[in-house]
Amino acid sequence: MSTISRQFPGTFPTSIALAFIACLVCLSPQAAAPKAPPKIDPARAGFSAKRLQRIDERMREAVATGVMVGGHGLIARDGKIVYDQVWGDADREADLPVTHDTLYRIYSMSKPVTTVALLMLYEEGHFLLNDPIDRYLPEFGELQVLQSNSDGEETYAPARMPTIRDLMRHTAGFRYGLFGDTTVDQRYLQAELFLAPTLTDFSERLAQLPLSAQPGTRWQYSVSVDIQGRLIEAISGKSLGEFLQQRIFEPLGMKDTFFVVPPQKRARLAQLYAPVDNHASFTRQWRWTAEQTLEPADPELTRGYVDGHLFESGGAGLVSTTDDYLRFALMLAGGGAWNGVRLLSPHTVNLMRSNHIQHQQSDDLYGVDAFGLGVGIVLDPATNKGELGGAGSYGWGGAAGTSFWIDPENDVVGIFMVQSIPHQTTLKNRFEVLTYQALLE
Repeated sequence: MSTISRQFPGTFPTSIALAFIACLVCLSPQAAAPKAPPKIDPARAGFSAKRLQRIDERMREAVATGVMVGGHGLIARDGKIVYDQVWGDADREADLPVTHDTLYRIYSMSKPVTTVALLMLYEEGHFLLNDPIDRYLPEFGELQVLQSNSDGEETYAPARMPTIRDLMRHTAGFRYGLFGDTTVDQRYLQAELFLAPTLTDFSERLAQLPLSAQPGTRWQYSVSVDIQGRLIEAISGKSLGEFLQQRIFEPLGMKDTFFVVPPQKRARLAQLYAPVDNHASFTRQWRWTAEQTLEPADPELTRGYVDGHLFESGGAGLVSTTDDYLRFALMLAGGGAWNGVRLLSPHTVNLMRSNHIQHQQSDDLYGVDAFGLGVGIVLDPATNKGELGGAGSYGWGGAAGTSFWIDPENDVVGIFMVQSIPHQTTLKNRFEVLTYQALLE
């Protein structure tokens, strides 16, 4: 006997039973997925539709000259989409065009997602940002700093342990191993960090390697966000993928964001390309010169997204769509909430987008002039990059050319997706300039 029959003995028509079940589903707080962001006429949001067409013109040129195989650009203001266009092919060799549900390897655009997840645990009182990481990950308790001098190299104990805040702002003393040639970088590669099968294994390998700087003294882009992912696992008792799915992706309706692409969605994963030549450029007339040739990248770069043989990298491992990532960006733009779903408090988002590296020395900040918690910040476009933009904008990009930014002053969110690695063009920067030249109010 069904549950309904037990509660309502006797005759119970099927139509009434189905209606009763439908009502229960409607009342369930998890049943209704968040609505998609609405699209409005650009003029209603202060944009010139005619000027926005310049984006299409320039991006079609980029496709025609081979600088870009395909891509997707999206602009929202006040939570509403004013521009949403795709160009070219997701897979040139298979003659598959880019669509609005094309999947992209977002690489380091994974980082803000992981930092938000860890900040959610912070808001629940599990830790303080200035807590040392070895309090939660004891394998890091014996860290050493490597120093090179005229007598060679020596290691010594750090003045203090790296903190969780250090991880979030890249001042813990870790490196990446991929973008430098220091002794520490070389040891990272020798340890095969990025071939670790689990986050636990990754963390244990990393803990045996030296730091390259005293914690808190220098900004160095690093693997620290992957340690954040391991912290999430240790504190929550869930895998990083499970935590992100349950606490961020499902609540926001991000149905196409994951570490491993499900078999039924693999046909939508864009081909990854790599430049044959070393550079591309723009002429003074803003027309692309055919100085870059793109070819399909090494398939090994994609294998982990398909078979899941590598650890879940909170620093670089997510696949997503433009539409999915917009939901995440709108949540941040909304002070931690979007469409009735709150993940963070406005105070935490404000702390996240505040500059946390005022007194630290820094390597190249990758096009930003400040860094918050998990995001880069452009305090002043004129003094930073000398191009159009919004003061106080924050966001980040990925190694294959994907990027996003949030401009609180103008209430603008921009997302740009493309797939070539290592990315060697200024496509994202031009997309941003073309966004602001079209913003008239």
